[in-house]
Amino acid sequence: MRFLGNLIWLVFGGIIIAIEYLIGSLILMVTIIGIPFGIQTLKMAALALWPFGRDTRVHVRASGCLYIIMNVIWLLTGGLWIAATHAIFGFLLCITIIGIPFGLQHFKLTAIALSPFGRDIVSV
Repeated sequence: MRFLGNLIWLVFGGIIIAIEYLIGSLILMVTIIGIPFGIQTLKMAALALWPFGRDTRVHVRASGCLYIIMNVIWLLTGGLWIAATHAIFGFLLCITIIGIPFGLQHFKLTAIALSPFGRDIVSV
């Protein structure tokens, strides 16, 4: 079931989202300052490429000062807009019965878009 869900996800926009995250990550990694943010965007691209059967977990050490500062910078420089976009798409997809599983995946991407630092992607 996970394979089928991921395949449908890729066909109906998942590949486009993953490519956008990959391009954004490469642009961020051009500068030395952007490398940590580019790594987080790569993490989001991996989750956007194959979201069914995977989830994010918060580290125990994620409450450290560096993680909090990086998440605040992330939110102020675009993370809030990414999260809002995923939330809107999730809401629109959850209106229909067929779109509910895909809307839930967008909500999962919303959570990681709000605070990517200190999170890991794990298989469920």
